[in-house]
Amino acid sequence: MRHGKKFNHLGRKTAHRKAMLANMACSLIEHKRINTTVAKAKALKQFVEPMITKSKTDTTHNRRVVFAKLRQKDAVAELFRDVAQKVGDRPGGYTRIIKLGNRLGDNADMAMIELVDYNEIYNAGKKAKKSTRRSRRGGSKAAPAAAAPTASNEEE
Repeated sequence: MRHGKKFNHLGRKTAHRKAMLANMACSLIEHKRINTTVAKAKALKQFVEPMITKSKTDTTHNRRVVFAKLRQKDAVAELFRDVAQKVGDRPGGYTRIIKLGNRLGDNADMAMIELVDYNEIYNAGKKAKKSTRRSRRGGSKAAPAAAAPTASNEEE
């Protein structure tokens, strides 16, 4: 039985798949966006997002864990230095997959995978969201209502 073994092997043996994903992750960290097939982009997203989460806390242990998967010193340094600083307040969802259509040679579904915070076009129109949560008691609505009558009393 293969319960709980849902994983795309991408038509490769384990060592080849791990090496390919490590190289693609290093390219993504270096160039901030890469073009690949949709299946590889989805596998890369699962591979790279936990490493970006680990890079938010810069400890020796986290650097060693990420280096064991990426295998490139420059990519690890850039991940912990630049990328982690840019995505520090984001709770997840560090990458975006945009489908590009089909490849001419073999009609494979192509996609562009990119780091979300490095795309100025998508982020230009959006305001930064507040990270505060609303209370169920309605304390935020009562405060402006109470402030309004005091302002009119001062005018009289």
